[in-house]
Amino acid sequence: MAKATLRADARRNVEKLRGAAVHVFREKGLHAPLEEIAKLAGVSPGTLYNRFGSREALIDAVMPELAAASLGEVGRRALEHPDPWGGFATYVEGVCELQASDPALNDVISRRYAAEQLTVICRVTEERERYIIERAQREGALRADFTREDMLFVFWSTAMLVRHTAEAAPEAWRRSIGFLLDGLRAEAAHPLPVHPLTRDQVEEVMFRLGELGSI
Repeated sequence: MAKATLRADARRNVEKLRGAAVHVFREKGLHAPLEEIAKLAGVSPGTLYNRFGSREALIDAVMPELAAASLGEVGRRALEHPDPWGGFATYVEGVCELQASDPALNDVISRRYAAEQLTVICRVTEERERYIIERAQREGALRADFTREDMLFVFWSTAMLVRHTAEAAPEAWRRSIGFLLDGLRAEAAHPLPVHPLTRDQVEEVMFRLGELGSI
């Protein structure tokens, strides 16, 4: 009976920690103090580490389902748009809106933490983004030299913008994206001075961004 009670208590603690983590992460981002999550759950920080082991494990326990649902919905709206350019613009604006409205999703989208299950979600998202890009390019609407790796620049830039303008000008990102989308139309294209990032370069940049995020 004592062991069964202990197991039930442990399960309750895990669920309380999961709920607290979602609340705190979505309010403050994935860098939020773990001690604050433990306090909200009504347990000690030691209990949090005993149950999850690390920040990345806690992130993986609570964020993949939310990220998959949110990004999947934006992707669905983009792919259902009858106009390929409209679908591309819908996707970019939709993802940036997630970044602006939810600090946790902003960290996911900008790859601030490389948790294992989140990486899987990001790979699925990557393939969907490639299709959305190629669809707009086939119609001659999106400049032909724009790549999925270039899309990451959009989201990295938006991540920084929304973090630093959230209080003073929370809609500032919309102006930035408006300029960007106009510049990405095929008829406005001019040759670019450098090549897009390779996958290896992207991985290196994400690693360095993760290091900066932990400071």
